[in-house]
Formats: sequence, structure tokens, C-alpha cells
Amino acid sequence: MLHFAAFSQVGESVVKPEKYWDNNVGGTMALLEAMRSAGVRRLVFSSTAATYGEPEQVPIPESAPTRPTNPYGASKLAVDHMITGEAAAHGLGAVSLRYFNVAGAYGDCGERHDPESHLIPLVLQVAQGRRDAISVYGDDYPTPDGTCVRDYIHVADLAEAHLLALDAATPGEHLICNLGNGNGFSVREVVETVRRVTGHPIPRWSPRAGAATRRCWWPPPTRPARGWAGARPARTSPGSSRTRGSSRSGARSRHTTEVRGSRHERGCRGAGRRTVRRALRAGPGRGVGGPGPGQPHR
Repeated sequence: MLHFAAFSQVGESVVKPEKYWDNNVGGTMALLEAMRSAGVRRLVFSSTAATYGEPEQVPIPESAPTRPTNPYGASKLAVDHMITGEAAAHGLGAVSLRYFNVAGAYGDCGERHDPESHLIPLVLQVAQGRRDAISVYGDDYPTPDGTCVRDYIHVADLAEAHLLALDAATPGEHLICNLGNGNGFSVREVVETVRRVTGHPIPRWSPRAGAATRRCWWPPPTRPARGWAGARPARTSPGSSRTRGSSRSGARSRHTTEVRGSRHERGCRGAGRRTVRRALRAGPGRGVGGPGPGQPHR
């Protein structure tokens, strides 16, 4: 069972928390009961790094304290606890995948949300003339250029991660894995990359100041190798082809950088695959920092 269903708007969860508890938690409880009745004993849960709240350190390991700052993150954490209990009591084999910013295109299918809230599609809308400017919320973060830094993972890597996780699910165990590209990129870097790639001006304005915090994570470099070498090198900056990192991206071969419709630049998939396979091949409680079988999540 691949469990993606959830309400996921952070702002809405603050004003309508009951909607998120009822759907995200109550719905998952009903799903687990139905799986039990039908004898379905493997589960991959689409969790979120919002379960960590404001991190004490970056990169964020799976062993970091979980202190969600909104009902959306809290509802996902509650489901993680629920799955841990199901695994211990009823032998469910489960993997929770926690990731921050999913991005990119697959073939001709790009990002399209209504309402749109993701950075790269919004910046591309400015380049297409569908939006006057991009709003930059805060320029006083403790980052090199003052704007928020995020880690992006390509949607194709995320899809592959769920299939790998399904194979890794072990009866009676609940494995938790963080998923990301490996490097963070700032809002300003993403905006400047779209400006360079498209050749269009991208006006910016800052409606309000941002909190001085950096919310991003990438896999710690001290983790042991776990048997997966990425098929492609990843990037250290949008538009480069060096070691690690990427901005949100569409699928283009050989790291070409262009925009067609909702596609942006390519580059995170090699690092994404490395991250996924490292975590999933480590096994519960070995190297990934997550709790082992029967251990509570913090």
C-alpha cells in the first residue's frame, strides 16, 4: 500500500485544524483497519519533514527531535506514531518517507497546483507573463544571500523512492527515512537561475520580513556508504554540473538547462537516488538515525 492521501496546506491547517486531524489521522486509522482486514501487510507512508519543526541542527538526521509547529506536521507525526504501533502489535512492515520540497516535471507533465504555492512554478509564471512579480518572503535569513534556503527533490526520484521503500518494508518494523537532494538553494538563486535560463526579467518584491531561521536539510556526509551510486552527477548550484545539489527541476537529459512550459532546470535526480538507496538499504536503526523496531519516535 502506497499512502499519499492527505490535506497538506500548512496555513489552512492552522485555521482549520479539525479538518487535518479528521482526514489525515482519522483517514489513516481507517486505512490501517482495512489493510488489517484484507491481509495487506506492507505500507509506504508519505510523511513530511514538517514533523521536525524548527531544527536544532542542519543537516537534520532522522534521530532529530520531532516538534511540529503546525497541525499539518502534527497530524503527519501522529500517523507515524500510529504506524509504529501497528507494526509492533500487528506485524505491519512500514516505511515513512519524510521530505521537504518536491519539484520538477516528468516528460511533458509539469507542476500545476490550484492554488499554486510552489516557488519554481510561480517564478516561471512571471517569465511567462502570467504573473507580475515573484513575492520573496524575507531577506534577513542567516544565509549567504539573506533569502530562505530549501532542499529540493525531483518528483521522479520521489516516485522511485516509494517503490524502493515498498521492497524494503520488513514485517514488524517501521523505518523512517529523510529524502532530499543533498544541497539547499536559496530563493534568490532560484529566481536568478530562471532569469538567466529564460532571458526574461523577474521582478521581485518583499511583502514582509522573514524569521531569521534556516529550514533545510541534506544527508550528513559522515553517513556510511550504502551501496547506491547515482546515475548522474548532481549540482552545487543552479545551472552548474559539479558535485551535489539542485533547484526544483524538470526532466532533461545530460543536465541541459532550459524552460519549456512548466519545466525548469535538471540536476537533482542522481543525488536523490543516492540518498534514497543509502537510507533504504541501511535497515531500521542502522545508520539512518531512525528508531528501530518498537522504539518510540521523539
